[in-house]
Amino acid sequence: MDPARPVVRPGTARAAIRRLALFGLSIYLAVVVMLAFLQRRLIYLPTRQPQITPQAANLPPGRVQTITLTTVDGLQLRGWHLAPEGDAVDGDTGPDAPPELGDRLVVMYFPGNAGHRAWRVDDFALFTRLGCEVLAFDYRGYGDNPGSPSERLLAADATSAWNYATDVRRIDPKRLILVGESLGGGVAVRLAAEQSAAGVPPGGLVLRATFDRLPNVAAYHCPWLPVRWVMVERYPSIERIRQMTCPILQMHGNRDTIIPLQLGRRLFDAAPPQSAEGVAKRFVELDGADHNDIWMVAQAECETAIAEFLNEIRARRERQ
Repeated sequence: MDPARPVVRPGTARAAIRRLALFGLSIYLAVVVMLAFLQRRLIYLPTRQPQITPQAANLPPGRVQTITLTTVDGLQLRGWHLAPEGDAVDGDTGPDAPPELGDRLVVMYFPGNAGHRAWRVDDFALFTRLGCEVLAFDYRGYGDNPGSPSERLLAADATSAWNYATDVRRIDPKRLILVGESLGGGVAVRLAAEQSAAGVPPGGLVLRATFDRLPNVAAYHCPWLPVRWVMVERYPSIERIRQMTCPILQMHGNRDTIIPLQLGRRLFDAAPPQSAEGVAKRFVELDGADHNDIWMVAQAECETAIAEFLNEIRARRERQ
């Protein structure tokens, strides 16, 4: 035996390995606990702003009303009512707004998890070009709205927006087209499913780059963490979409690196094959589009698909 070489006893080596393993496990568990406590801060990324005006968003004068609704827990949520191209609205309207006139389709827009409504003016413009009015609200905690977001509270905001449209503005539910992008798809699916179950479904549902369940998105990005166990915010759209009775159009980029295409496909596969009126569901795969570049890569394809969808809804309404 070389007297200069230290002797490593087997028991000492095993103890060192155990200590290292315990240290690694403690770090892993700390990350899991941190994820559990901070998940809402990771999911919801609002941009706050003291005031969001149509003028600052470069919206055309005369075609936008600032509107306000009151949630069931008493918060005041601000948004916009946009008129179609070639039409106009006047002034602001609060909770005592006059009855809605005309017979146009009205889009209720549910945005994704980041930014605020001024970030979506291109989305709104697409629908106004296609002859729709648009009701665009920010969730609580977003833009110039008070409060803090959660899955339960965003669902309450969506229901409040529905009640504002149908009760205050007296819009026929069959004229309402719910549009949900990304996380907003989970909000829109829940609202459409609840109204379908209540026997007053919307006129249609348009989904863009959304998911089957939110924990599956988290697991895609963090496969080494038990996110499916610890996530409180779940948005189980795949379970809710089975209750849908309205027409469905779903679009998804085939290069989406935020919400993979297969998660959107799973949601679509779970939906009923057609609406109660016989409109077949439709899935449009957007070639070359990622999550946040859809308007740059596939705007024409999106606009064509949406125009065909809206025209079919209009035609069926006229025949009824």
